[in-house]
Amino acid sequence: MPVFYDQLNRAVSVPAFPKRIISIVPSQTELLFYMGLDAEIAGITKFCIHPANKVSLVPKIGGTKQLNLEVIHQLRPDLIIANKEENEQSQVEELMKHYPVWISDIHDLPGALQMISGIGAITGSVEEASKIDTIIQQRFDELNKPVIITRAAYLIWRKPYMAAGKGTFIDSMLQRCGFDNVFSETRYPEISPEALIAAKPELLLLSSEPYPFADKHIAEFKALLPNTRVLLVDGEMFSWYGSRLLEAPAYFTGLIEPINNFKS
Repeated sequence: MPVFYDQLNRAVSVPAFPKRIISIVPSQTELLFYMGLDAEIAGITKFCIHPANKVSLVPKIGGTKQLNLEVIHQLRPDLIIANKEENEQSQVEELMKHYPVWISDIHDLPGALQMISGIGAITGSVEEASKIDTIIQQRFDELNKPVIITRAAYLIWRKPYMAAGKGTFIDSMLQRCGFDNVFSETRYPEISPEALIAAKPELLLLSSEPYPFADKHIAEFKALLPNTRVLLVDGEMFSWYGSRLLEAPAYFTGLIEPINNFKS
């Protein structure tokens, strides 16, 4: 069987080419559909919500960190596509005993493009993946950044507050926008209200996921940070690293322009 290498540099042997694919990562599920692999997708998680008109027709195998292994066995996959951060290590290791598992590990745009190419190769969609990568790179190259670098904090959770720290894909997207992350901790640190105040962000971004921040939460943060611009943002644009990246640069441009106007 052909051998491919995932982003952990693991050798993954699969049929040429897999006909029953299970994706346990929402953004990579969307990518598979975008590549035209509808017929090959045998199972997805309950958090795989795009494209809405197609995911409803595919069997669900639990959540990203709470997989239903029995259902997965019933679906008899010949390839499972996972992610180091989004999935539970022990469950992925159990699946590896039975099936080929291709694991992504993504921290920045080059890693996302490499993932798209890798999944394109292992699924026989090399041409489609190459087109996606080329367009994404072109659109990010054309992304207009703010004239003034803005000190920003990006929150992903409430009670307790949690922020996107350094080394995360979200942080890399903040940098692509020209924002300077005020939190130097890695991964997703818990942030006290006092620490948030001390960080003095000029801009506070409240993500739509995994915690669904909404308009009702803005006043809470304006009370803590009266001199900070507080905005709700689409978390998928900052954290989904598949075909959603085709849309991200235009979204970021639309976000940057009013921030520039506000600062001027």
